[in-house]
Amino acid sequence: MRRVAAGPLVALLLVPGCSSVKATAPVAPPPVITVSPAFDSVRARTEDGLVVKAGGGTLTRVVATGRGTTVEGRLDPTGTTWRSTWTLVPGTEYTVTATARRPGAPEAMAVGRFRTRAATQTVGIASISPLPGEVVGVGAPIIVTFDGAVSDKAAVERTLEVRAAKPVEGAWRWMSDSQVVYRTRRYWPSRQTVTLTAHLAGVRAATGVYGAADHRLTFAIGRRQTSTIDTATKQMLVRRDGRVVQRMAISAGMATTREYTTTSGVHLTMEKGNPVRMVSPGRRKGEPGFYDLLIDHAVRISNSGEYVHAKDNLWAQGRANVSHGCVNARPDQAAWFYASSLRGDPVTITGTARTLAWDNGWGFWQLPWAKWVTGSALRSGEQTLP
Repeated sequence: MRRVAAGPLVALLLVPGCSSVKATAPVAPPPVITVSPAFDSVRARTEDGLVVKAGGGTLTRVVATGRGTTVEGRLDPTGTTWRSTWTLVPGTEYTVTATARRPGAPEAMAVGRFRTRAATQTVGIASISPLPGEVVGVGAPIIVTFDGAVSDKAAVERTLEVRAAKPVEGAWRWMSDSQVVYRTRRYWPSRQTVTLTAHLAGVRAATGVYGAADHRLTFAIGRRQTSTIDTATKQMLVRRDGRVVQRMAISAGMATTREYTTTSGVHLTMEKGNPVRMVSPGRRKGEPGFYDLLIDHAVRISNSGEYVHAKDNLWAQGRANVSHGCVNARPDQAAWFYASSLRGDPVTITGTARTLAWDNGWGFWQLPWAKWVTGSALRSGEQTLP
C-alpha cells in the first residue's frame, strides 16, 4: 500500500466579458518517494535492509518500525537517500512513513507496509566472553562463539559494534568459522564500561543461513593490574595503576623438557580455581613423572597447563626453578594474587627458551598488531571505537 499526499490543484479561472485575466504561476510537482523493499512485499530480503529515496526533492522524515522497535538509519549528505544502519529481522512486518519536500511544491508522503521473508536456517551466538556485567582486566579480549559455521565473515563482522566510554582502537580476528576475537591495539583504559552489540538479525551468514536475533552485552574494565615474572631472578612484581603492590619470590618450570618449561611472553589470566586438580599429561599412575594433585589458589594463564598458584616449597622460591611449568609462590601471597586477579589481567613472563604461542589460551597479545588485523574479514582490518 502506498499513499502520496499533495497540495490542492491549481486551475485557470476564465472570466467572461472584457475583464482582464491574470495567469497563475504553475505549481512544481511534489517529490516522488520510493521505498525498497516495495510496499506490500511479503518476502523481502533481510540482508538488503531498508532504503527510502526522494526523487525531485529531499527527505524530511523517515520512520520505520518492526515488532515495536524503531529501525535505525541514516540520511546521506544530499538528503535524498535514507538507509537502515543494519539488516532487517526475518519474518517481520515493517511499517514505513516518509515525507519529502521540494521548494514551491506540495509535501509528499508515503505510508505503507512490507514483510520480510522468514529464515529457514539461522545462526546465533553460543557464548560470549566476558560475561554480562563482568569486570575484567585491561588486556581482556572479547570472544564471540557462534552456534554454527559462518562463511560470509565480512557481513557478520560488520554487525559487531563495540563501544567504549573511553575510545580505543581495536580489531576482530577470526579464529575459526565459528569464533571471532576482538583485541584492542593497546590495553583498554581502566575503569570504564564497554558495550558489544551484535546486530545479527537478518544478516546472511552463509548460503540460506541468517542471523536469528540481535545480542547486546555490557561489561566493565577494572583497575589496571599488570604482573611481570622474571624466571632468571625468580621474582614476580604486581603493579596496580602503575604502582608496585606486591613482590613475590617464585619458582618456575625446571626446563628439563619442553613440557616443563614455562612459556615467555604476554599471558592473560583466564580463570581461577581453589583448588584445581592437576594431572601430569601423557603419563599413567606409576610411571616416572606422574602426578595427580589438588593445588590451592590457582590462576590459569595459558591452555598448556600453566598457572600461577600456591605451593609450600619456600626453599625453592626465589632460588631455583623446579616446577613442571607453572609459576608457584608462597601460599599467602598466592592467595592474595588469586583474590586480586580479574580475568584479562596481563602477566608478562621473561627468561625462558620457550615462547608462548599467540593462540595458546589468550596469548593474543603475542601477535604484533600488523599481523593481528590481517585476521579481520573486513579489508581495512582496523576499527576505531566511536
